[in-house]
Amino acid sequence: MVTIKLGMLHYVIDHVYGAFMHRTKITQPFFSRGWGGHNLELLERIVKQLFPLEVQGQNWPPPLVRPVWKTVWETKTATLREGVFQTPCCHELAAALPPESRTARVAWLVPKNVPPQKMACVVHLAGTGDHTYDRRLRLGGPLVKQNIATMVLESPFYGQRRPFLQRGARLLCVSDLLLLGRATIEESRSLIHWLDTEEGFGKMGVCGLSMGGVHASMVGSLHPTPVATLPFLSPHSAVVAFCEGILKYGTAWEALREELAAEKITMTLDEVRERMRNVLSLTDVTRFPIPKNPDAVIFVAATDDGYIPKHSVLELQKAWPGSEVRWVTGGHVSSFLLHNGEFRRAIVDGLDRLEWKESW
Repeated sequence: MVTIKLGMLHYVIDHVYGAFMHRTKITQPFFSRGWGGHNLELLERIVKQLFPLEVQGQNWPPPLVRPVWKTVWETKTATLREGVFQTPCCHELAAALPPESRTARVAWLVPKNVPPQKMACVVHLAGTGDHTYDRRLRLGGPLVKQNIATMVLESPFYGQRRPFLQRGARLLCVSDLLLLGRATIEESRSLIHWLDTEEGFGKMGVCGLSMGGVHASMVGSLHPTPVATLPFLSPHSAVVAFCEGILKYGTAWEALREELAAEKITMTLDEVRERMRNVLSLTDVTRFPIPKNPDAVIFVAATDDGYIPKHSVLELQKAWPGSEVRWVTGGHVSSFLLHNGEFRRAIVDGLDRLEWKESW
């Protein structure tokens, strides 16, 4: 009889799930339409501008969004609303977004009968393939009892914002990944600014799982005032996910190579992968500023994650002295299913490490 250690079992589950999702012909691979041409050049330029502009404080405040709300349901203790607003991205970015993605959508679960200045609100960002509000509302729902509101942003390219030709979460071009990330950052920052200046919440936070955790790290890094920053099962860069982790098996490397060949650029597949590393290095969060309150940064990582290696989590912790890493036993898939309690505990603890707004 062969005995498989529990940690190895979690790792195997990740790879079995990954093989089913990414090595079969059931769905098209990521980036089946190539690099993205002009959009990729535009986004590389705009993302490179991000760092000096933000460090110098020249890109604040963001455009103030004013969502139009409708009530979905309410009880004696909480209200769920859904809202829409036009993406606050600059004209160049908004024009690069597919028409379906230019209207942003949010769900907002708020405790009743509590003044905003005595509440916290956490913006929850989507992981890869999270097209609906449901999972993130389930994560944040129990926190209503602790006067913590949950705002769930629907990502560009997902849900009702998904382009007509895209199937599921399989982005058509590499540029779509950068565009999704930059638009998510801009929309999240505008929402947090709205919660602060218009609604008067006493504390704010941002969290996300996997890809959503990368975006949460970026938002927390760039915000000019302290926010709780809570990345779950998250790498320090998209390079890890698409060039090292299981998603590399679901990437259309041959299509990317063929597009370069059409441009008279001859590359081996290894050279194509290296070019992908260079492009996705723009998403390396270790290049971003240290958040204003690194004590309120809590990473939750899995011990046997087949998608996110341990070194990636530790690289970001090292870049942000004062931040904390908490380990849960499991893989990427099993932790996503089994450790919501640990994620909630990190949200509560991160918020507790912030002072209430009046004393900032």
